[in-house]
Amino acid sequence: MHHQTPTAAGAEAVSPPELAVELLAVPKAVPELRRAVRGHLGAACSEVQLCVSELLGNVIRHVGEGTPVRVRVARVEGGGTRVEVTDPDPRVLPVLLRATGEDESGRGLVLLDAVALRWGVEQGEASKTVWCEVEAGEE
Repeated sequence: MHHQTPTAAGAEAVSPPELAVELLAVPKAVPELRRAVRGHLGAACSEVQLCVSELLGNVIRHVGEGTPVRVRVARVEGGGTRVEVTDPDPRVLPVLLRATGEDESGRGLVLLDAVALRWGVEQGEASKTVWCEVEAGEE
């Protein structure tokens, strides 16, 4: 739950502080994380929810179920939202594929690429962070 400072009449509302969650990357965590993001942002946020779902799903599929991750959701300058998912494997990097109609996987980053303004990977020595930014007023 976040705390929002009351504002004077006519003043601009304060953005919620960032949401930072540490969890294990397991399938049941995906809908729980989507609900937490919606509750945190307090508004329609389907594109942000899609991004957290896809990034967490990629960790489950490509790094391994049960991997400890840190998820961060924060407002950025201009009112957009930045989503970051950090996991402990700097070697397994996301790859944007062009899935065909018969492919059973490979669409997650295509979806993310379609809704995000930009996305990327920050590699560390013992971890990586996959991030994306979604513009304000997405719905």
